[in-house]
Amino acid sequence: MTETTPHQQIADTIARQQAAWRDVVAEVGQDRMDEPGPMGEWSFRDLAWHLLAWRERTLARLEAGAAGTAMPPDPWPHGLGDDDAVNEWMQEQGRDRSTSEVLAAIDASHDRLAAALGAFSDERLTDPAGLPGFEDIGAAIDVDWVSHWHEEHEADVRAWLATARR
Repeated sequence: MTETTPHQQIADTIARQQAAWRDVVAEVGQDRMDEPGPMGEWSFRDLAWHLLAWRERTLARLEAGAAGTAMPPDPWPHGLGDDDAVNEWMQEQGRDRSTSEVLAAIDASHDRLAAALGAFSDERLTDPAGLPGFEDIGAAIDVDWVSHWHEEHEADVRAWLATARR
């Protein structure tokens, strides 16, 4: 039996996370994508855009680190303040995107995440300070790269889905 490499471990984890995300999208269903509820007035489509917008920042930073280039600036205007202001700005940026475009982009972001992390050596993936710009999170192999979804939003979406079934 061969040992799984750090690259394969990360790729497998991201593939499982992508499959789990696809299951949630299917459970929500096309008919409910724009229905307010999963996050107050935000719809599931709004939530998906929110997750994608933050992931885009992470991806840009990982891709820069892999390429050995400078960390890109945050995509939002300087001086916006707290996360609420940033989230509001992000939502405005995605307002005109179709639901199908948002869902396709967030689905594809899993592949882009796997590719970005795949550009690093095994040594850097297992070194707690191996990823430029991410030194404070530990080894890439141990990171839940979709933790924002799991920690901040998944329970609310699941509760919203459960109330809809009653």
